[in-house]
Order: sequence, then structure tokens, then C-alpha cells
Amino acid sequence: MSIETDAGKITIKASEFKAKCLKLMDHVAETGEEFVISKNGRPVARLVPFREKPASLHGIDRGRIEILGDIIGPLDIDWEADSSLERDAGN
Repeated sequence: MSIETDAGKITIKASEFKAKCLKLMDHVAETGEEFVISKNGRPVARLVPFREKPASLHGIDRGRIEILGDIIGPLDIDWEADSSLERDAGN
């Protein structure tokens, strides 16, 4: 099988893809790798693993993000914008 890699992309000729389609589909399903299928040296399609899209984005990162500390309370930092407001108010 002649597979070319270019910037992390795996490219396979359409004729080889046709001959090894089922094997490549299994490989993509197992590894998550993507293949670019080319015809006459030009990319024409991609074979990518199937992923269900969530019905809603609400809660998509639940359990993957952890909030540390107080994200609502005021910061103990003087902002540059605050000092310019005080300077303008003094004029």
C-alpha cells in the first residue's frame, strides 16, 4: 500500500482505497486516524471516524472542567481603566 504523509495527514490513492476500503474503515474506527483520498494527485475526500453530535452544547464539558477558587468575587488588582477614570474625574 502506498500511503503518503504530508503535515500529519495520511493520503491514499483512490484506486488503493477502493481495493482496501473495508480494512481502512476498520483502521479509522479503531485508531481515530483520518485518511485523505486522492484522485490524479488531488485530494477529493476524507475518511474520518464517525462521532455523534450532541443534541445540545449545554453540559457538553460536564465532568471535564474543574473550577478552582472564586470566579465571581472581585479581584484584588488595580486595572489601568480604573486609574484613567479617576484621572478624568479629577479634571
